[in-house]
Amino acid sequence: MLESLVQQRFAVPGARAEGIRALSDHLLKEMSEGGLRRGVKLPPERELSERFGISRGSVRRVLAHLREQGLITQTVGSGTFVAAQAEALRRPRPEPEPAHTSPAELMVARLLIEPLMPGLIVQNATAADFQDMFHCLEQSEAAGSIEEFEHWDEALHRSFAHATHNSFFVRILDLTNQVREQGEWGRLKRISLTPETRRQYQVQHRAIVDALKDRDAVQARRLLVEHLEQIQRNLFSRPGA
Repeated sequence: MLESLVQQRFAVPGARAEGIRALSDHLLKEMSEGGLRRGVKLPPERELSERFGISRGSVRRVLAHLREQGLITQTVGSGTFVAAQAEALRRPRPEPEPAHTSPAELMVARLLIEPLMPGLIVQNATAADFQDMFHCLEQSEAAGSIEEFEHWDEALHRSFAHATHNSFFVRILDLTNQVREQGEWGRLKRISLTPETRRQYQVQHRAIVDALKDRDAVQARRLLVEHLEQIQRNLFSRPGA
């Protein structure tokens, strides 16, 4: 299905064709790989226009095409959301599903592995990498539901892995996100993610990204460890955890 959609894309002459194709490819790729899931709100037209260097009219054309395919829904005053039909684009993972990993096991592993990333990020990250991080921050802060916040939280940590420019960390974060899709993690997150803890995470996320942008690996690592330890406490120090 994905291939047929790509073939139908926008035969537009001129310089704007590249930006239109880039936006179309980006949205379809994110849907097919699970980066954009059912119910997730897409960025506003203005942001997509600036990010891909095309007019808002061109953005609307791409979105109209996806809406006609049933992949998104649009509501005046609410925005554009990924539709249930987009799940049909999801590609099966070639590797077998991992054995069940408990949230406690996951947090122990994250505390060992993720603090290794800032050293590589400050060496290798590009301007585009930092742009992706700030995009994730903005979307998580604007999220209207726990599911949407969790999506952009995952995306931010995945952007850290990509900014290392080391494929091992990308694979590890993909595996981490597979574990986070398991039901037990979701239950604990719903219990622990109060308005106050969400504000804490947002402040911590901003501080981590700012330290990385300043190329301060020591500070970024310290802040990341504190953030992960805070998540660990919030997940397991509550009744029913």
